[in-house]
Order: sequence, then C-alpha cells, then structure tokens
Amino acid sequence: MKALLLAAGRGTRLRPWTDRIPKPLLKVGGQSLIVRQIRALAAAGFRDLVINLSYRGDQIRAALGDGEDWGVRIHYSEEGPEPLETAGGIRRALPWLGPASFLVVNADLMTDFPYAKLVDLEPDEEARIVLVPNPPHHPEGDFTLSGGRVGTGDGPRLTFSGIGLYRPALFEPLEADCPLPLAPSLMRWASEGVLGGEFYDGLWRDMGIPDSWKNAPPLP
Repeated sequence: MKALLLAAGRGTRLRPWTDRIPKPLLKVGGQSLIVRQIRALAAAGFRDLVINLSYRGDQIRAALGDGEDWGVRIHYSEEGPEPLETAGGIRRALPWLGPASFLVVNADLMTDFPYAKLVDLEPDEEARIVLVPNPPHHPEGDFTLSGGRVGTGDGPRLTFSGIGLYRPALFEPLEADCPLPLAPSLMRWASEGVLGGEFYDGLWRDMGIPDSWKNAPPLP
C-alpha cells in the first residue's frame, strides 16, 4: 500500500518560523516532523511514499531526496506556487498513488498512531479516518463515531486527526488542479454512510498550531 504525506501548505499560523522553512521541516527533539512520519510509515511497512509539494518544496525535496536513507521510495507531486488544499492535493497525486486504496497523513503531525492498523477497508466503506479527542484549539470537534461509522448528527463529537485511508475513486471525479478542501467531502461521505472511523487516544498533536510547540516532548 502507498501513503501520501501532505506537505504543501504555507504554515501561516507558525510565522515567522515558516517564513524561511516549510512547516514539515521544523524539528522536535532534533528531528523534523516529516522525517518522524517517514520513519513511522516505514516501520509500519509503507515503502512507497508520495509527498505533495508547493511552498518551499525545494527545501523538502533537498532534505529527503529519494527516501533511500529511510528504506522507502519517495515520489513528489508538485502543485506549483499555490497549494491545492487537501482534496485538491490528493486529486493531483492520484497518478502516483495507483488504483488501490491508499493512506493519507498530514506531514505536520506528531503522533505514535500505529499506521499498520490502517491498511484495510471494509467492503461497504469508501474511506476510514482516525478520530481523536478534541484538542484545546478545536473543542467543538468534527464528527460523531458510533459502531465504527463516522456521522454528522447529534452526539459527542471527536476531531479528525489528519489520518485516513481512501479509495481513489472518491477523488477521480474532482476537478483537476483546483484548490479543494477535504472537509466537505468527508461530511458528504459521512452522511452517505460510507465513511468508517476509529478512535485513537494516544499521542497526537497538530504541530501546525503554535500552542502545540509549548512543552512538546523530546521524542526519540
């Protein structure tokens, strides 16, 4: 199975740090966020990785190369000077991802989620996402979760982690090279009953939020 690391964003909430370096290359404990993700994916058996690039993408490409240092193969999906947002970026990367379901992970996460758990979709699922407890910066959450299905109705809500498994057919109808967020599609798939989900309450931080850098643990 292939995995797509989303690394094209501008990282405006982390300025001025990101005025000179792309967000995925920021370091915790001496290691960049994106390298942490690559190591975790490799350990889980993901050897073919795609990374989408836009803002300062040349720095990411120079830092990672072809992935040989971590035992993976990296392909790059170039988006040009303006990022295509999450759904648009996935649509752009489809030629690299192939016909099978694929994993998508935000490159700016700090997490110990076991990616090897997220390799199969149920026959009646078009996608499966990981939900986490609502962080302080997003107390209202995004979705409900019941019986392994993600919903949008009443009930306690959880936050989308930025980790998901998807069938490519979900993105093929989207307009190519058009900036498109993922949230509206997730809401639609949830309302259609084809969006599976699982809850994870281990280490997870969205490092695109300035507060996440306060007292960030120095992971090995």
